Amino acid sequence: MTQNQDLKLVKHLAESRARFHQEISKRIIGQTDVLDHILIALLSRGHTLIVGVPGLAKTLMIKSLSELLDLSFSRIQFTPDLMPSDITGTEVIEENQKTGKREFRFFKGPIFGNMVLADEINRTPPKTQAALLEAMQEHNVTASGKTYSLDEPFFVLATQNPIEQEGTYPLPEAQLDRFMFTINIEYPSRKEEVSIVQMTTSSHEKPLSQIISKKDMLAFQDLVLRVPVADNVVEFAVDLASATRPQASQAPTFIQEWIEWGAGPRASQYLILGAKAKAVLEGRPTPSIKDVEALALPVLRHRVIPNFNAEAEGMTVDSVLTKLVNAGNKA
Repeated sequence: MTQNQDLKLVKHLAESRARFHQEISKRIIGQTDVLDHILIALLSRGHTLIVGVPGLAKTLMIKSLSELLDLSFSRIQFTPDLMPSDITGTEVIEENQKTGKREFRFFKGPIFGNMVLADEINRTPPKTQAALLEAMQEHNVTASGKTYSLDEPFFVLATQNPIEQEGTYPLPEAQLDRFMFTINIEYPSRKEEVSIVQMTTSSHEKPLSQIISKKDMLAFQDLVLRVPVADNVVEFAVDLASATRPQASQAPTFIQEWIEWGAGPRASQYLILGAKAKAVLEGRPTPSIKDVEALALPVLRHRVIPNFNAEAEGMTVDSVLTKLVNAGNKA
């Protein structure tokens, strides 16, 4: 595409974002930043892990998103007895009506959707969690030696409850790294909660109008890849990710004291992809260092592991990362 066509797409996307927020406010009160981050991940072809207590409308938010974006929606409720085939699908022996012979037929599982909600992903054993790995990384599912392609765009949005940890299976680092963002959903303000109660206790539910077609979404995803980025912005993202590694020469003293493991190269990639998506979503043709800084927490918080010293001193991952970003601003 020409540069003028790309600029028109950027303008179209920014206008679509404004209409998107106006439309989804019929169902979801507040959570503007969360919704923007989910859109950024979708535009970047990334997956998202949402952490929040029950009752914060995580499922409703995702289902409403699929309606606004013209995407097929699948929900998987993760439980201790869930099997990998319950996610990917299974082969069943059927009798061919024409030949009378029995043959295997593959029945697709709920992973075959554009937007897949993996509800309470940490409540199922690692074997079943691993069934998501190939799909999330390769956008394929392999069953009985055959490979099935998933429909694009493909987006996994997983949820976790941070309170109840009994009977759960924490996601291993390799699988956490498959997620572009970890987003924390907080409690609504008093004003927002009043509006939520008023909206959800009435009999009338407002229908949602489609804002972005599947075809447009695929075009926007391709646009993000074409967005130019200045060298200093890329270098800032790489330096920021490197600074989380305690063994790196450029790591600040507090990182060496509080962090056991830092973020890998995939963090740098997602910082730049996310910054590009954030820029075009806001109608800007190229990202800045501020865009990278704005996405530091959701990209890095699940890739950085604090040590005992941090826990003993009451330092959370978010507080350490915030200190790191602020230290970069002062440099």
